[in-house]
Amino acid sequence: MSSPEPRFARIAAMIGDPTRARMLAALMGGQYLAAGELAEVAGVTAQTASTHLTQLVDNELVVVRTQGRHRYFRLADADIGHALEALSLVAERAGSADKWNHGAYKPLKAARTCYSHLAGELGVALFDGLLARGTLVPRDGQFVLTDVGRHELQTLGVTLPAAGAKRQAYACLDWSERRDHLAGGLAVSLLDHAIEHGWLRRVDGSRALTLTPDGRRALAPWLSTQTECSVSANGIAP
Repeated sequence: MSSPEPRFARIAAMIGDPTRARMLAALMGGQYLAAGELAEVAGVTAQTASTHLTQLVDNELVVVRTQGRHRYFRLADADIGHALEALSLVAERAGSADKWNHGAYKPLKAARTCYSHLAGELGVALFDGLLARGTLVPRDGQFVLTDVGRHELQTLGVTLPAAGAKRQAYACLDWSERRDHLAGGLAVSLLDHAIEHGWLRRVDGSRALTLTPDGRRALAPWLSTQTECSVSANGIAP
């Protein structure tokens, strides 16, 4: 008797189509995008985009929200985001590291969204700083906030996951830096707070983020001088 088809084959086929891949890549920013925006990103007509989006929704890769006559789409959950990041990591293994210093890649390398948390040089540096400062400590293969760390972040106004919450902080391998940045509920709260308070600004039409002067001051305790200089050169707001 033949072996059953691997369960991931259907999902791989969904992701592997170039049009759907472009749509999914656009949704990696973690925001809802309108059907028209995704059609434009993918370079297809509205009718063609609708067909592909229906397939993505039916296969639970994407969720849809309807407001009036408009439909807005987002990745279904963090697991989908992590799967796409993992595929990006594999895809970049044969790429030239030099490309990250040029064109549209440069701001992505400096700071970007990884679905719902911070990635790139800034994301890696922040994770390193949270560990070095003792804000986070490893425990049982993940990370937990210390009492001091909880106080520090609450002082900044960050909404923190409940103590003992599952998957509140864990490592996610960064596909441009090949080092870990922070993922989990805490990472989501940090990114949301940073954007809401103007520490980070989204770049239109891109997953790139710009670190503002207010953000640099707020995050200074967790960023080394060397990292601040690097991020400043690549993605600091005037």
